[in-house]
Amino acid sequence: MAQDQLKKRHKLINSLAVGFISALLALSLWSIGWLYPWECRTWDWRARVMARPGKATKDILIIKLDQKSLEWAKNESGLSWPWPREVYSAIVNQCKKNNAKALGIDVLYTEPSFFGVNDDKIFGTALSSYGKTAIALQLTPETKSSYGDPPSIKSPFSVTGLDKWIDTAPTKNVLFKSADLPIPEIISEAAVLGNVNQFPDSDGVYRYVHLFGLYNRGVFPSLGFGTFLAAEPDIRLAIDNNVFTAGNRSFPVSNDGSVLLRYRGPSGTYESISAAWVLQQEFRLMEGFIQQEEAAHLFKDKYVLFGFTAPGLHDLKSSPVDSVYTGLEIHATLLDNFLSNDFMQKLPVTPTILLVLCLSLFSAMLSIFYRGAVIPFTAIVSVLLPVGMSVLFYKSGYWMPMVVMETSVILTIMLSLAVKYATEGKKKRYIKNAFRHYLSPHVINELLDQPDKLKLGGERKTLSIFFSDLQGFTTISEGLSPEGLAEFLNDYLSEMTDIILEEDGTVDKYEGDAIIAFWNAPLEVPDHALSCVRAALRCQARLGEMRPEFRKRLQREVLMRIGINTGPAVVGNLGSRSRFDYTMLGDSVNLAARLEGVNKAFGTYTMVSQFTRESVGGQFAFRELGKVTVVGKTEPITIYEPMSIEQGILLEPILENFEKALALFYKGDFLEAEKLFSRTAATDPPAAAYMKKCIGLAASTPANWNGVWTMTQK
Repeated sequence: MAQDQLKKRHKLINSLAVGFISALLALSLWSIGWLYPWECRTWDWRARVMARPGKATKDILIIKLDQKSLEWAKNESGLSWPWPREVYSAIVNQCKKNNAKALGIDVLYTEPSFFGVNDDKIFGTALSSYGKTAIALQLTPETKSSYGDPPSIKSPFSVTGLDKWIDTAPTKNVLFKSADLPIPEIISEAAVLGNVNQFPDSDGVYRYVHLFGLYNRGVFPSLGFGTFLAAEPDIRLAIDNNVFTAGNRSFPVSNDGSVLLRYRGPSGTYESISAAWVLQQEFRLMEGFIQQEEAAHLFKDKYVLFGFTAPGLHDLKSSPVDSVYTGLEIHATLLDNFLSNDFMQKLPVTPTILLVLCLSLFSAMLSIFYRGAVIPFTAIVSVLLPVGMSVLFYKSGYWMPMVVMETSVILTIMLSLAVKYATEGKKKRYIKNAFRHYLSPHVINELLDQPDKLKLGGERKTLSIFFSDLQGFTTISEGLSPEGLAEFLNDYLSEMTDIILEEDGTVDKYEGDAIIAFWNAPLEVPDHALSCVRAALRCQARLGEMRPEFRKRLQREVLMRIGINTGPAVVGNLGSRSRFDYTMLGDSVNLAARLEGVNKAFGTYTMVSQFTRESVGGQFAFRELGKVTVVGKTEPITIYEPMSIEQGILLEPILENFEKALALFYKGDFLEAEKLFSRTAATDPPAAAYMKKCIGLAASTPANWNGVWTMTQK
């Protein structure tokens, strides 16, 4: 009996030691942030599984300027992009006539209308007449905005206790140094200016959104919150001890003024209508018809958000519930959470530590006190317990750190049972299983030879990054059956992917018709920029060969835009131990994606950055297209159009004329530049684009001209 008591005592001591050690190790990893990437993935899983409509979800209406709207406007009214701002007045008028509570417009009107100042005044008059509109501005942490020094501007809102909160908050990230503002004709008529510049987590996913930002000693709400304030401008705002109060609603905010969103579902969850439909209602009224009851029902007492969702115009984000989510829907989610008063919040540190310790001790006692067939059962129970707890906490409105608890449980089981890690053969089988979804078999073979490369996390490498997208894919997909669309995409993607793999590229992912790929990871690729550009030109050539067959099948031309950039990025396996993606993150990746869209402005189909151009050397011919600043960036870059040496020789007269005209454009001699561009505009889309740009600049020459073409759309 005494021996049994002694054994139990030893087991208890061992259990306590193992539990405390495992908890300490797990909490240490958690405190230094090593577990955060995995924790984010588990949070996204919870957000997807637990997504449900809120009390106010039905009170929000989204108006989408989608592909259908662009085509309708062009076919019915002859309106090409960009539209006159007078057209947007119709949307404002519909909100007013149908008694919408307020309207939030997710569009940056940072430049005067191409159609003249009267166009801006008409739009401003509509805003003033309605009086309940939140217009987008973009607060930036940089000392200077993308559009120069902004004018002084004041916010009409004040927050009681704000100065005290700022003084005591550990972070000053709520303070912004500059702003991209609407033009005076619009800013003077807007009821609220709503910030649309939000910052994702390190993995690019938007889980938090700034409820407000501070600029020029003023409080500027996010666009979603600002839409509410446009309807309730006199509501009392206060903040105390990281609790924000608006009227009778109180909820927690982080140290930087951000809130943790409770997403309602994937993209398309909120009720939405096409801008074309709204414009048709307004035109019917102008022609003397009676307002349709459907319009009155849709708008009445709704908070309306308007923005771009057409391919090439929309602002794609990554959210916990959907990898392709529009910024407009993120603003709608914040507004929904505010109206429903059900923002999420992180579990405080002290309860988290206590839960980790209790779980570790519980798992240690199960593992040490029981033997044989019971052990797998106890291990399963211990591992699943944090999952169940995290779901229950989510229902209560808390983000319970699940990964640190899982880590403590796993460490406890490993220490308790003294189980060795996998053998070399088992490790190889694990590698094959983990990488079975990769398209390049030689990648798997390389990792089998060097298994240490297989680790969760990333490394900083210089990559050449490739983004491609089909022009007018929405129209293509609408004209095909699901089976026909799948067959077309399989044929197209297979041919493009084969070329990328032949050039030693790694396909990151497919997003519908879009292909995202990179070079120089996980395997080293000498001259990776050269291989990337060569792959792009080969893809364009192969698509040209396939185009006649696609024309027969689709009754339209199939054209592809490609953007390429070379630069540093974080690349590696991101995810959980059982499921992860080999992918890349970083500003260089974002720039490549932006360049794909910039093609539209210049009428080109393949574009590379100056960084790629410098890395390639003289293997190809390049045409300098100009200097641009893309959306979200302040530093200009030089962009180029690549082509084969043979094509460069063939187009030499056109290219020489373009080069001379571009030099005049840089100098600000727009009239002479326009004359040169006009010589080849009929056959050279970039020249035609510059000719149109020169006409506009000659009519209104900007001060301090630096030759940079600022992109206002993504």
